[in-house]
Amino acid sequence: MKSSQGEPTTYDHGGGVRSLRVPIPDNPLGHTLVYVVDTDRGPVLIDTGWDDPASWEALTAGLTSCGTSVAELYGVVITHHHPDHHGLSGQVREASGAWVAMHAADTSIVRRTRETRPERWYTYMAAKLTAAGAPEEHIAPLRTPPARRRPFPGLAPALPDREIVPGELLDLPGRRLRAIWTPGHTPGHVCLHLEEDHPSRLPGHGRLFSGDHLLPEITPHIGLYEDPDDATVTDPLGDYLDSLERVGRLAPAEILPAHQYAFTDAPFRVRELLTHHEDRLTGLLALLATPLTPWQLAERMEWNRPWPQIPYGSRNIAVSEAEAHLRRLVKQGRAEAVTGSDPVTYVAV
Repeated sequence: MKSSQGEPTTYDHGGGVRSLRVPIPDNPLGHTLVYVVDTDRGPVLIDTGWDDPASWEALTAGLTSCGTSVAELYGVVITHHHPDHHGLSGQVREASGAWVAMHAADTSIVRRTRETRPERWYTYMAAKLTAAGAPEEHIAPLRTPPARRRPFPGLAPALPDREIVPGELLDLPGRRLRAIWTPGHTPGHVCLHLEEDHPSRLPGHGRLFSGDHLLPEITPHIGLYEDPDDATVTDPLGDYLDSLERVGRLAPAEILPAHQYAFTDAPFRVRELLTHHEDRLTGLLALLATPLTPWQLAERMEWNRPWPQIPYGSRNIAVSEAEAHLRRLVKQGRAEAVTGSDPVTYVAV
């Protein structure tokens, strides 16, 4: 089966594992790689793709080309709660009766998203951006009357009915799929280690479904996912770097990521990412020679396009990533908040 551009939309990785390209609308990533793992009780999906009619059509057509269907699915394992991974889970469950499993930390985010009124989120976001030093013209749209606002996507994601427990084998009869907790990209992100010989006998320890944790060319976003009612100061970048090293030590024969393409030599890619983040932290210290708010730091950081060209929503994500890097620098004792500054500025020490 091929896409309208002539590219294959399904791929057989051998050993009862195939991947489907499920499109992400209006997104430069293009698609999510959804994996189909054969088990003795029927196929199990790893992630589902974005909640969009075209994505659903691609998912169902891909399953048909694999010789199965949504109705035959036994379960769904979600690497993390983002809508390009978890978006279609509810529709899949409704059509198949399959269970949906997710790590408790991301399930907590899903539950909070479902239970919190949109107005609460807008108020919280406005407060966070104000504290980060965002200009009033950026915050103003969050204060417009609710009837004139565009709704957030993914405000009612499916609530999982099973918990992924780190270190335990998942319910895939006839297969050995173990959950590896890899927080950072999200608090409950998991990689999934297929503890079976590689079908092509590549050297290493099985295969790793890496979600967004480990990608061949992309550095995943590291931002903040916090409960508006919880004042705990998290360190997601520190969590991510620790998780990277754990995956590197695992040394799988092949990595099956959720975007781009399958690749080998996880330890090499891990070293690249560790070096990238250390270089970035060192570069940020140079920027922090004079005190900056998180917003000012984000304006000066290197992104995939100049700051004036970054869309509104992506600027919020960029500021979140700037804050995650600031927290790492503060925890390492390499930067500190300037006492009495409002909004808070940070400076290298």
